[in-house]
Amino acid sequence: MRILLIAGGWSSEREVSLSGARGIEKALIALGHNVTRFDPATSMDGLLEAASAHDFAFINLHGSPGEDGLVQAMLDAAGCPYQGSGPAGSFLALNKAVAKQIFVRHGLPTPEWVFLPVLPAEAWQPALAYPLFVKSNTGGSSLGLSRVDSQADLHAALKAIFETGDEVIIEPSVPGMEVTCGVLGDRALPPVLILPESGAGFFDYKAKYTPGAAREVCPAPIPEEVTAEAQRMALTAHRALGLSGYSRADFILDPDGNLHLLEVNTLPGMTPTSLLPQEAAAVGYSFEDLIAELIKLGLASAQRPS
Repeated sequence: MRILLIAGGWSSEREVSLSGARGIEKALIALGHNVTRFDPATSMDGLLEAASAHDFAFINLHGSPGEDGLVQAMLDAAGCPYQGSGPAGSFLALNKAVAKQIFVRHGLPTPEWVFLPVLPAEAWQPALAYPLFVKSNTGGSSLGLSRVDSQADLHAALKAIFETGDEVIIEPSVPGMEVTCGVLGDRALPPVLILPESGAGFFDYKAKYTPGAAREVCPAPIPEEVTAEAQRMALTAHRALGLSGYSRADFILDPDGNLHLLEVNTLPGMTPTSLLPQEAAAVGYSFEDLIAELIKLGLASAQRPS
């Protein structure tokens, strides 16, 4: 097939996107496809034309555009199938504050939160106990994520995110270990346990993308009942958000064995050593197999009536 590999973009996660695209391109070529690279940052105006000239698009974008559903909507307009979720599910999942409302509606435990669309006064205090995590509401890869231990540091953390043009979501720190669980098609994959080696104590940007900064253990060495619950919650969140193809849900596993759903990623990292590919490998998928399966699922989704 003629495949348009869409990567790059202009979000703060551009370099992560381009890094993953190199491995995807190699896998696509090994599968016998003809690949054309497309970077929205340099040629967004040509996306509809490029998509119309290809049989399939493989999206490897992080942040906006891509995870916000804009590229998917344009591909739909061009009649070009693609892997993963459509515009509506992508948009809902990217917005953490909105996604958490949907989690609560479907009985999925998620940490309390405060959503801030504008920067509050310097003396403002949230009705949450410290320590707190201050996050970009629509950003990913843990960019802009900071732990705040007192009110004295809160305003600076908020200001740093608002200066990027995004909104803010604040959550209390939930003690425990980080667990992530992918969904592929209609099945949940074996979870991964993430153990940061850095001094951050949580899975920040450095821990995600610095070799040796974190240990990722798959399948996660956790009780069977916790694995089953992580898989159930990942599938429930996937369906509640209206997603398709694949996704990855991130959790905190507290000392009492309870899972707390943080967010769901609709375009998870796709290097051969990224979290979801590790989970797929645990059930027998090589990286090339995984790429082929995502294309198969994307084509099948495009053939279903909307």
